[in-house]
Amino acid sequence: MILEIPVESYNFSAAGEAASRVKKTLQRLGIDSQLIRRVAIATYEAEMNIVIHSDGGKIILQVDEEEIKVQAIDQGKGIADLELAMKEGYSTAPDEVREMGFGAGMGLPNMKKCADRLEIKSVVNEGTTVVMGFKNQS
Repeated sequence: MILEIPVESYNFSAAGEAASRVKKTLQRLGIDSQLIRRVAIATYEAEMNIVIHSDGGKIILQVDEEEIKVQAIDQGKGIADLELAMKEGYSTAPDEVREMGFGAGMGLPNMKKCADRLEIKSVVNEGTTVVMGFKNQS
């Protein structure tokens, strides 16, 4: 099963819709609620990073018997220093985004905590692909 959801840059009114769709899809598939919670949190963080830091992108959910895979793919400025970006509290979000309550620098660290597997590929001035894997226990 594959679900692809577009995510718009700076569309804060729609932010969270992709994570919500992923959650509802996993519920319909009968996935364990604790696993759904982890996937939904990580997906929301990835979606918000697309909204805040890119020119738009997409979330792709793939579910098979062994793994739930969420890919967050964006076009944009990329991550210049991945090691620094993984530190809790580090953020490159603009002030207006922080004033809305977003951009606290917890996105990538929260994805790492929630996922069983995390891969990040980023090219400056091209974009970022985040792949998160979750062991399917259902």
